[in-house]
Amino acid sequence: MCHQPVRFVPVFDRHQPASHPAIEEPQIHESAQGPRVTPAASRTAPTPRPVPGPRPVAVPRPGRPGPVRPAPPAQRAPQATPGPVPAAPAAPSVSAAVPQIQLIPASAEGALDAAEEAVDLLLDTGRAPGDILVLTTGDPHPWAAHELSFGEAAYWALHDAKDDVFYADAAQVQRAAGRPVVVLAANGGAAGTLAATLPVALARAGALLIVCGDPQQINSVLGAGV
Repeated sequence: MCHQPVRFVPVFDRHQPASHPAIEEPQIHESAQGPRVTPAASRTAPTPRPVPGPRPVAVPRPGRPGPVRPAPPAQRAPQATPGPVPAAPAAPSVSAAVPQIQLIPASAEGALDAAEEAVDLLLDTGRAPGDILVLTTGDPHPWAAHELSFGEAAYWALHDAKDDVFYADAAQVQRAAGRPVVVLAANGGAAGTLAATLPVALARAGALLIVCGDPQQINSVLGAGV
């Protein structure tokens, strides 16, 4: 049997530098490899970016309205200018108002008591005492005689204060000021006193005049043009 000879490859110590010549890789000729491609030539040239121009005006998207600006002042509808407010009618004065006249039949002796009952009824229905003036054609009311005993200055001070019912007789009727309600008691007196006192009492009454006395005598004075 024939054995082929074994070829021994020398082993070099790795710690010792190799003494044999460096092994060079075989070089392949350029003609056999074909034309070598340069790496730079294989890259694609970058596409130049467009130069940004001015930004277009924002256009609202379809279906979504853009912001609505309020109309300029010149295009707004003019608001209605309120006209002048009419002034409230002035309340009628006491002198301009026409008072209502009520007649309470009574004799000359009972006229003062009828006047007192009329005053009590007025106070019970809510009239203030300072709203009432009582006049007499004959004897003065006991309250007036009592207050005059302190002097006329004190008497007329109560009249000017208008805190209470004020009583005056025919001799003082011209000085008495007007009040909303006047009660006239025809309780006698000299002839013609009622005819002279009734027109003054009517002028002093702001809303109501109550006359207590003889209806025939009172109606005759009222029918004479009072």
